[in-house]
Amino acid sequence: MAKYNLQEKKEKAASYQLRMRPELINELYEAIMRKMVVEKVFHDPHYTAKQLAEELNTNTRYISATMSLRLQQNFSEFLAGFRIREAVALLTDRRNVSLTMEDISTRCGFANRQSFYAAFFRFYKKSPKAYQTEFFEKSQNYKRLTRTP
Repeated sequence: MAKYNLQEKKEKAASYQLRMRPELINELYEAIMRKMVVEKVFHDPHYTAKQLAEELNTNTRYISATMSLRLQQNFSEFLAGFRIREAVALLTDRRNVSLTMEDISTRCGFANRQSFYAAFFRFYKKSPKAYQTEFFEKSQNYKRLTRTP
């Protein structure tokens, strides 16, 4: 006889998610993307889903539902993704070699270096410095291989 009655967790959409019109989801998604891509609100280390909801004249539940239904991730993961992509752009640009990891994390919108390292490691399974070093080593090897004598 089993001591515990363990069952697999079943993913269940919240009832408000099921009641949202697809047009509203699409409209919110486009507005959210505009905020991120055009206005680059992710640069603010203290930016929240609540702020976003207020700016879009909606509520955080609808923001959350849109994230969940359209992107299969939550707001924090979504924000971190934009910040990490910005960090990769800075890390792989030779003009930024003199920047410290603290400088890069600040420019990308991370509140501190530790949160930057943790998020970067979640995405790439290596530190930002290791990623940068590996990138430049590979680009040097590529240049050597493609050089004509």
